[in-house]
Amino acid sequence: MIREMTRADFEAFWPTFSAVIKAQETYAYRSDMTLDEAYQIWCELPAKTYVWQEGDQILGSYYLKANAMGPGDHICNCGYMVSEQARGQGLATKLCQHSQDIARELGFQAMQFNAVVSSNEVAVKLWQKLGFSILGTVPNAYRHGRLGLVDCHIMYKSLA
Repeated sequence: MIREMTRADFEAFWPTFSAVIKAQETYAYRSDMTLDEAYQIWCELPAKTYVWQEGDQILGSYYLKANAMGPGDHICNCGYMVSEQARGQGLATKLCQHSQDIARELGFQAMQFNAVVSSNEVAVKLWQKLGFSILGTVPNAYRHGRLGLVDCHIMYKSLA
């Protein structure tokens, strides 16, 4: 069910990706981003990008990349998206667990999320359940599409 993402997979996932960025509730991406721009950010720049596929539907995806260059490249960063129809079914948990396994295989020693929107309580609780800690909170770091300015958490987990 989880495998590396292809261009065709991303194109099939584009309606979900586009809806997420247009909502301006979880990702700090421009709401008018094109498919090609999104593909570059989600699939070409990261070290790996995976999909969760059931039948002919792409229900979720994540990317994995180094969080920094040079002496900071032993810590990775990931981003996850799940289609609206598949939310609440454990996909984000499985994607995050898979990403941690892949990160270890690639030699990463820790995982860091740079900007978890504080109002995304489901994600914050899930990441904490999976062993991530909130290292700090940046006040008013995100312009939420409905709520205005909200805080962002920096979250971290050792993979050692």
